[in-house]
Formats: sequence, structure tokens, C-alpha cells
Amino acid sequence: MSGTGEVVAAAAPAAGWRRAGIAGAAIGVLAAGAAAGVAVERLTVGRSMRKRARLALDATAPYGSLRGRPGRAIADDGTELYYEVDEVDPAGGAVDADADPRRRRLFGRKAPAPVTVVFSHGYCLGQDSWHFQRAALRGIVRTVHWDQRSHGRSGRGRAQDRAGGGVPVGIDQLGRDLKAVIDAAAPEGPLVLVGHSMGGMTVMALAERYPELIRDRVAAVALVGTSSGRLDEVSFGLPVAGMKAVRRVLPGVLRALGSQPELVERGRRATADLFAGLIKRYSFGSRDVDPAVARFAERLIESTPIDVVAEFYPAFAEHDKSAALALFRDVPVLVLAGDKDLVTPSSHSEAIADLLPDAELVIVPDAGHLVMLEHPETVTDRLADLLVRAGAVPDVL
Repeated sequence: MSGTGEVVAAAAPAAGWRRAGIAGAAIGVLAAGAAAGVAVERLTVGRSMRKRARLALDATAPYGSLRGRPGRAIADDGTELYYEVDEVDPAGGAVDADADPRRRRLFGRKAPAPVTVVFSHGYCLGQDSWHFQRAALRGIVRTVHWDQRSHGRSGRGRAQDRAGGGVPVGIDQLGRDLKAVIDAAAPEGPLVLVGHSMGGMTVMALAERYPELIRDRVAAVALVGTSSGRLDEVSFGLPVAGMKAVRRVLPGVLRALGSQPELVERGRRATADLFAGLIKRYSFGSRDVDPAVARFAERLIESTPIDVVAEFYPAFAEHDKSAALALFRDVPVLVLAGDKDLVTPSSHSEAIADLLPDAELVIVPDAGHLVMLEHPETVTDRLADLLVRAGAVPDVL
């Protein structure tokens, strides 16, 4: 890793570009919470053919195509936050269940209660990472999907923009951002808060800063593939000694990479195959992931600039919101994780459940960090059960 830092600093051509490209790919997958230094299986078809296949998947796959009524919230530091609202069916919430058996299986025909479900996405992803759950809930219950600052369609963090990058972003700020989105998109009525990975940490930060909001308005919480702390102990599937070495140099490497975004992004594009292999390794737990879904995850992650990756990364080592979990004890809680998650291991979800003994703990077999994309029906079914328990939709059994 020290060699990578030297390459970035010197911006050397030829072999230097190749090494910088590998570093860019590895750090890019850190956007999904991974780490560098894994072996990637060799592909058997030519690079140009693989590039054409990626372009074909981008053109034909429907993932990430759902759009709602757009809106913008302003954070307490002036950062513009983009969100979309999917309203309940205009006919009083009635849904044509015969036309969509999936919806009938989940909720039946009755209109839902006036609850807003707010989805918060993970590190270097975007609101579209909830594609499958959004499709299933569309028209049945009011939902809000938003992009965290510097992600997706939201604006660059004001402090980072003014400084030209390099200023760290803390989880506490993200909690305040979520409050701004709620104030703009769902200023009244019950709420169900759903967060994946960093989004779950955002929900915890919201609770710590605004306990009265949790007490007065939150009807249920879902924490998916997330952690309440001790992320600095995660090995990402690497040997302990190797991970210790990575942690020693990674902050400096990230700062160096973040200061040379054009170099890194060029290198990351040049090593697209390696990048795709790392994405698959750290995002999914099963071998038979739909190639279109895998490519969708790759697109989400690769769209996050390297300087944004660098600015958010330090927050995870400092994250500790275990005490805030007590604020969720009086509401239904779903804690869900993949059993092969190398980013926020299922042991972190078990630790959350230990602090919330009444929570439903679901460990999904053969699933990685992006469990909501890898096993969408399982995640959607568990969310549907949570919404029933919260009174957001009727129990039709």
C-alpha cells in the first residue's frame, strides 16, 4: 500500500498507471465497505467483449429506473439534499392486487395507514439501491428515498465544496441531514425508518440527536447490514496481521488518492474487470447473482468520486451509537444481515439485537453486504412483516 501512495504522489506513467489503477479499483470498492488485497478470479472472455456486455446490461436492465416526486431539503450547513416521494395510490390506497400478485401476497387489498417509510442508503451507494423494495411498496405505503450528501443527486457537502475536498464527514452530520429530509418530505405523521449500512448508522445518529422525534413519531425501525460501532475491528476477510497493516497506511493512502481524483478515476476505469471482481466479492455472498444486478451494484459504487470515498471513510472508525439503540426499545425493530457479509459482519447485527432483545433478528443465508439486492424477496417480506406490526399496513391473515 505504501507503493500505491508513491505512485499517486508521483503520477508516474506506464507501470505507475497500472498500479494506480489497481489502487483506484481497490479503494473504489471500499465505497461498498470492502478492502484491497483479495484474489480475483480470471475471466475467460476478451476485455472488449466484457465491456460490450457491461454496456448492454446498462442499456437493458431496469434497476434504478424508478422515479418519484422530486424534492430538495436544505441541511443545517446549507447542503442541498435530494429526495423523492412515492405516494399512496390516489384511489385511497386501493391497489389492483389481481394485477400484481406480489402485492396481494404482501398486503392484500386494503388501504394502508398514513405512515411514511423513509429509506436511507449506504456508503457510496444511492437511493436506487432500494430498487426492489421500492418497486414492491410502490402505491401501497408512502415512501421517501433520499441521497446522502455528496452521493447520487444530492449536493456536495458545503464544507468539502468550500475547501476543495479533504474535510471529513461525520455520522452525526448525516443524522442531522436525515432530520432535514424528514422535515421537508414528511413533516407530520408516523414514520418507519429503514437504513442500510451507513444509512442504519444515520438512523442511529438521528435518534441520538432527536430522541423526541423517535418517541413521538417513529412507529418502527429496520436496520439492514449495519453496525452500532467497533467497525475498526472488522477484518474484511483478510488475515488479521494484513488488516492491521492496511489500517496503518489506509488513512494516508486515502488522503493521497482523494487529492488526485482524476488520476484514480482514470485508473479505476482502466481496471474495470478487477473492480467488478472486487464488487462481487464484497457485495454478494452467493455465486449465482444475476449479472444485471451485479452490474447495477457496480454502477452505483463506481459513480461515487474517490474524494467522496476518502472524506467519509474516517467516520466509520469513530462511529459508536450503541447507547442510542435504547431509544428504539419501545417500537418494533427489524435487524437483518447477510451471513456472509464481510463489510458489516452479521455479528454486528447480533450485537445490536443483544441490546434490543425484543427486536426481530434475521440472518439471511448465502447473502453478502448488499442483501437487499441479492435476496430482495427475503428483505421485502421481512419489511412487510415489520410494516404490519407497526400498523402501517393491515394484517390480512
